[in-house]
Amino acid sequence: MTADTATDVFEGHRPVLVGVAYRMLGGIADAEDVVQEAWLRWSSASREDVREPRAFLVRIVTRLAVDRLRQVRSRRESYVGPWLPEPLVTDFGPAVADTAEQAVLADSVSVAVLVVLESLSPLERAVFVLREAFGFPYAEIAVVLERSEAAVRQLAGRARRHVDERKPRYDVDPARRRDLTERFLAAAAGGDIQELLALLAPDVRLVGDSGGKSKAPLRIIESADKVGRFLFAVAHGRIPDPDFRLLELNGGPGLLVLSGGKPDSVFQVDIRNGLIQSVYIVRNPDKLIGLAAE
Repeated sequence: MTADTATDVFEGHRPVLVGVAYRMLGGIADAEDVVQEAWLRWSSASREDVREPRAFLVRIVTRLAVDRLRQVRSRRESYVGPWLPEPLVTDFGPAVADTAEQAVLADSVSVAVLVVLESLSPLERAVFVLREAFGFPYAEIAVVLERSEAAVRQLAGRARRHVDERKPRYDVDPARRRDLTERFLAAAAGGDIQELLALLAPDVRLVGDSGGKSKAPLRIIESADKVGRFLFAVAHGRIPDPDFRLLELNGGPGLLVLSGGKPDSVFQVDIRNGLIQSVYIVRNPDKLIGLAAE
């Protein structure tokens, strides 16, 4: 395999590698660092005996991501306020033709799922990502993690039960989510507090992530009245020179708020029974850098 061929092979598998790393780590910069390290190992390795480059590269990325996850976990223990994953611009349409597969990929990268995955062990998370999001066989995951197939099946079972128990149940219909997101924006920007409250479930939760680097709630806000009034205050006076853009983020509609042309915050919502059940706000500037060009 020539150097040019090796580069082409790696780039051809890059989307899968980034996808695995991001789902493992919840951060784009960490995921890109892992993929870059995988490239260095791939480019310097003897590739003559590599019969399945995709499996070989996923193995490298997964092992690196497990090690990186153990490192970032210690940093997140001292994180100021709630932690949320870094918003990821997604567009599965052209790359994934199968609608069912699109739904699986979108769900596996959703904010709700990524938050739950934070409570798994690194090995459980690796098994869950490879099995549930990418459909890897247990035998192949066993090779990746250097564990027996029986042990991998046990890890998969624990991870699946854990996620099922803790993952909130939301409506995933893209059109419905986009419609509610647009109505949410119109009500907040238009100053219609009653319309805004009408869109919120009685037990709605708002989670803000600032990392202590900007203003955001340091605790989860609950109830339609408290969340609605907080959002109303944010929409009126807290963000100078605001501009709004709807993007596909983490497999669903998201709202990018710019201030003076620069990313200020990202709003994402989950819905259930036609009402907003959760509101996620990311205001940590370190997590918005990648949205500057959107």
